[in-house]
Amino acid sequence: MTASMQESEKKAQREWYKFESSRAAPTGFSETREQPPEPVNTSLHQLLDSVSNATDPWLLFLKAVFLCRLSRREEAIESAILSISQYPWNWSAWVALGDCLCDGDELSSMLPLLPLPASHPLVLMFQVKTLNTLNSPTDNELALCDRLLSEDFFPRSMWIMALRGNVLYYLHDFTSAEAQFRKILAIDPYRVDDIDILSNILYVTENGTALSKLAHDYLAINKDRPEICCIIGNYYSLRAEHEKAVKYFKRATQLDRTYLAAWTLMGHEYVEMKNSHAAIEAYRKAVDVNRKDYRAWYGLAQAYELLSMHQYALYYYQHATALRPYDVRIWQAQGMCYEEMGRLRDAIECLRRALIGADPEETVIHSKLAKLHNELEEYAEAAAYHRRIVEVCRAAHKPVPEWSKSAVYIARYHIQHGGGDFVLARQYLDFVATSNAEEVTQANEMLRRYQHVLRQQQNPQVRAASEGPQVA
Repeated sequence: MTASMQESEKKAQREWYKFESSRAAPTGFSETREQPPEPVNTSLHQLLDSVSNATDPWLLFLKAVFLCRLSRREEAIESAILSISQYPWNWSAWVALGDCLCDGDELSSMLPLLPLPASHPLVLMFQVKTLNTLNSPTDNELALCDRLLSEDFFPRSMWIMALRGNVLYYLHDFTSAEAQFRKILAIDPYRVDDIDILSNILYVTENGTALSKLAHDYLAINKDRPEICCIIGNYYSLRAEHEKAVKYFKRATQLDRTYLAAWTLMGHEYVEMKNSHAAIEAYRKAVDVNRKDYRAWYGLAQAYELLSMHQYALYYYQHATALRPYDVRIWQAQGMCYEEMGRLRDAIECLRRALIGADPEETVIHSKLAKLHNELEEYAEAAAYHRRIVEVCRAAHKPVPEWSKSAVYIARYHIQHGGGDFVLARQYLDFVATSNAEEVTQANEMLRRYQHVLRQQQNPQVRAASEGPQVA
């Protein structure tokens, strides 16, 4: 059966690649419109029939793989769990089970159904690996990795060290992630698995020297590994040589069409080259490989925004936010898309959603929210967001020019739009007027124009005299 399965897979791959034209298209893509999203193995149903009544754990694992390929998820999950219950140390069965899960919620509901206790190392590894695949690990998964690397389990496992490095990378702790991968390289300088993650970290941190050395060292090890092609592509991308970067990312996909990172990074390069149509094709390939990766959906949305096709962009942003519900960047982008469409209320809701996962000292989102509320003539709400900006900046001891616009807005709201707190308005205007902010002239003009009102409200005795005796 194994030989038959391998032959059918190779045949499917050959047929799939036949659809590629012999020369690259002008967009930089060689795939034709007739090429299906992935190779179609016409023998899958026949192979499934041969293991339909299986009870052996290895055959149950194969059954789970076939069912998953045929998009029969629930049956595939059942078969994978049956395989694991009989022989839990077949890691491929765990991977097949993880491939059937769509998000963290499904994983959480799956864990109690597993035939092993929650503290079992295989369950811990499965949880971390699956959430890494879904790009949504948390500090809890970092703690699980530390537990697995303790003396009680696998303290010298480079695979688990790499799992930990991936968790740190997805948590955007790039300094710690780089240190983790450097530790792995100190043990095994020739380890290729996950080395592309280190190159991504060096790219994001713009460490060109280290990335150049990494590309040079690994090019000498094996130039025909997709991970190494990805390193070289990142190197050229950091040098803004986007055409060369595309060449190596494309080479990586030719070596392994399921190599998701290369498709996504290729899309990024086409966006940099302002080739939106080629970027869309690359991102679509990434989605075909793995619909659970938010980066391809996010990339599709950005590419359609470049084409001013906001309705399409919105559709893909919504897919991305469904996969990453606490990603500030995606909610901000979706809010800007709504703003471009003139749907200010929806834009406000997206930005409010972004605040849930934002840093408490975030001011950019508050500024955008204030702007949108001001356009809707909701001055009280706008002033509240500007007040938050001032509070954050003053607490961080930032200079007045960084919050002077918000201060002037708050003063104008209290003087002209019914806020009524003239003491606060005078205080903020004085701050700006005695600074080197661009709004100095504006603040002084407001102080001159409204000094009578401000003086009355600031001095209760003057105010009482001006109001005259009270009538009983």
